[in-house]
Amino acid sequence: MQTQTHISRILFYEGIGFFVIIALSWLNELVLPNLVGANQYVSNWRESVAETLIVLVVAIPVMILTKRLVSRLYYLEGFLRVCAWCKKLEHEGQWIPIEDFFERKFQTETSHGMCLACSDEVKAGMKSQAA
Repeated sequence: MQTQTHISRILFYEGIGFFVIIALSWLNELVLPNLVGANQYVSNWRESVAETLIVLVVAIPVMILTKRLVSRLYYLEGFLRVCAWCKKLEHEGQWIPIEDFFERKFQTETSHGMCLACSDEVKAGMKSQAA
């Protein structure tokens, strides 16, 4: 749920940015000419509507792509990094044994056992050494 909050916040700020662009377009057309003393200025609201539509045509795909990219980023950051040699996990900037990770993250005690495939492999290795 925390990821959705971050994505929503990013899209919110991006939406504010596009809203500011649209507001500046309308200010430029309707308010600014009167402030700088353009006496005979006739506002062209159709131009502002066209600019608003162009900004929206750009904003919608940009916001959709941003949502997809940020979702993908959080997905990729969610992976556990495991050392290929010693099988330790990276957790909060430290490389810790898997047992410690389960204890810290899930408050779970661990014990050791052997899966069926490894058990068969060890037995086969013992038989080949005995022969």
